[in-house]
Amino acid sequence: MLFSKLLPKEGNFFELFNQHGAKIAEGSRAFMLMIENYADPALRQRYADGVDSAEHDADKVTAEVNRLLHKTFITPIDREQILSLINAMDDVLDLLQDTAETMALYDVHAVTEELRSLAELSVKCCERVQHAVSLLPKLNVPAVAEAAIKTCEEIDKLESDADRVMRSAMSKLFRQEPDVRELIKLKAIYEQLESISDRCEDVANLIEGVVLENS
Repeated sequence: MLFSKLLPKEGNFFELFNQHGAKIAEGSRAFMLMIENYADPALRQRYADGVDSAEHDADKVTAEVNRLLHKTFITPIDREQILSLINAMDDVLDLLQDTAETMALYDVHAVTEELRSLAELSVKCCERVQHAVSLLPKLNVPAVAEAAIKTCEEIDKLESDADRVMRSAMSKLFRQEPDVRELIKLKAIYEQLESISDRCEDVANLIEGVVLENS
């Protein structure tokens, strides 16, 4: 049985995917607000807590998906698809949370232009992930399937944009940053932020595979 034909009849997986997608978008927006208000310690912590809250809520959704999988009869291939998708989505929010925590642990005092750009690209990727996931229930409609593929392609482009910003950021960092400690801090954070778009691309690749499989 194919993914799109099976899921509506077996558990409420589509709704759980949508809930998780909403938390990814919520967490990414909280992260961006943390970056935009980084100079204000109180607001910084408030929005960092928002990232944590979204991540914890998403973990509950992931746990519910796993619980339903154990209760629902699904063929092994479809079970693997569901697990791969929810775990890939979970990786996105885990990285957002890790990056917010790293900035606090490393005592980063100011946000660079490159960090802000990577954060903005992360938000765009996360919002595209939410949209792509929302299309899963209606992949049997050709226009919806086409829209899902287009959204996945947009995520791929955003990931390429993040790679480009990352390379430029690293070049500038190693050429211009005189403080070795700051260099080490920012390098780690840049790498984490770029990885968020990589994980979003993983989600996009899985969704694209589902679309092609059911076309």
